[in-house]
Amino acid sequence: MNQDQAQGKINQVRGKIKETWGRLTDDDIALVYGKSEQFFGKLQEIYGLSKEEAEKRFSEIEKSCGGV
Repeated sequence: MNQDQAQGKINQVRGKIKETWGRLTDDDIALVYGKSEQFFGKLQEIYGLSKEEAEKRFSEIEKSCGGV
């Protein structure tokens, strides 16, 4: 997979995150790759999800986009 394809997959995942968790800001979503602990913390804070549930739902989003 070249860099453009990888970036396309990342953009798909970010779009799905916006659809799923619409109350997250673009800055929150930017945390997903690189500062994932902070991203999952935001999901816990805003949506009341456990860390395990947040990770599971995020994993499902990644899989639906063909993985990253």
